[in-house]
Amino acid sequence: MMKPGTTGPRGDPEFQMRGAPPRPPGPGRPPFLVLIALTAAGALALNIFVPSIPGMQRVFDTDYATVQLTLTLSFATYAVMQIVYGPLSDRFGRRPVVLASLVVFLLGNVMCVMANSIETLIVGRVVQAVGGCAGFVVTRAILRDLYERERMGSMLGYLTTAMVTVPMVAPAVGGYLDVWYGWRAGFLLVAVFGAAVLAACLFVLHETNLRPQPGEGAVALASAFWRLLRHRAFCGYALQVGCTTGTFFAFVGGAPYVMVEVMGRPISEYGLYFMFIAAMYMAGNFISGRISARVGTDRMILRGTSLALAGVVILFLVTLAGALTPLTMFGAMAVTSLGNGFSTPNGLAGAVSVDPTRAGTASGVAGFLQMTVGALATYVLGLLLAKTAMPLAAVMLTTTGLAFAAHRIGVRPGPAV
Repeated sequence: MMKPGTTGPRGDPEFQMRGAPPRPPGPGRPPFLVLIALTAAGALALNIFVPSIPGMQRVFDTDYATVQLTLTLSFATYAVMQIVYGPLSDRFGRRPVVLASLVVFLLGNVMCVMANSIETLIVGRVVQAVGGCAGFVVTRAILRDLYERERMGSMLGYLTTAMVTVPMVAPAVGGYLDVWYGWRAGFLLVAVFGAAVLAACLFVLHETNLRPQPGEGAVALASAFWRLLRHRAFCGYALQVGCTTGTFFAFVGGAPYVMVEVMGRPISEYGLYFMFIAAMYMAGNFISGRISARVGTDRMILRGTSLALAGVVILFLVTLAGALTPLTMFGAMAVTSLGNGFSTPNGLAGAVSVDPTRAGTASGVAGFLQMTVGALATYVLGLLLAKTAMPLAAVMLTTTGLAFAAHRIGVRPGPAV
């Protein structure tokens, strides 16, 4: 029982005492399953095509660096558009931004299915990313509308635990679809999934931004970005998440090449091994969901980045010793993925909680840094990978080390800006 007169930060003592958020006015909270599907649509689009990338060299008679642009430019587009979607969702609301983005997402998938050249496929992937990235940034803003920081870290953990099931199986599904029906089949499956998500959002995705911000000009918007970037805690959280994401994207971009070109393994085997990586990441997020509210955001990030760094160091040493096998490569990455599951949801919760009135903008800037680092990591790998796995191990060691350092510097005592 609560003491008389005690209220939570949003004026709802009963919900605050139970650890749940106060219900906003209006039709109610969106179903959690819809938020999972909305986030999973973009993740599915990114991951299902990865096993087909090496084969695209032969399909379109081009080099690996050009084919890699289908992944690199997707990451870059996700980065730029999250800066756009964040403020738009603060200004116009979460629901209209989501619905418009899903229509664009479907258009991009249709372009990919019909592509007859590598240039058309790259453009289709960019359009797909323009629509697909809204789910990442707006879903985080929706959770921030409903939950306080520590509770949001737990809810992000639960969201990712459930959502990651789709990208966990996506590379395996994409690999087998490629073998059985050709590379276009993966895009067709993503289009069907996106249409189902759009239909669900039309009916049950209720608006949660009940205090939309007034319209702002370019100067005011740039000022809001600058205020966030001058806040040391925000930069620490956002850079930690960005570099952690860069480690994962580096692996996603480089591991298929290492498996096929360096180890001589079939691409379908990569998909099966990747399921183990995603399962460990899911386990880390589930553990975060269970204990983050009790342990605290910053302690969970420290544990996660430390564990991830240990896994990448093992990968680097194994590669240096010439003992790299599918088991050692994916085993070391499994340790890193578990740590990333601890640190990523809590880093995002910290970033969007620096200024709760700008949750969408903060989510967009954090997402921009995530995808920018990911795009840079995959681009560098596309240039460096050549019959050896050492560039992959070196890039992953760099990004993971930077993630650890960013958080340690961001949370140290002292002035915030």
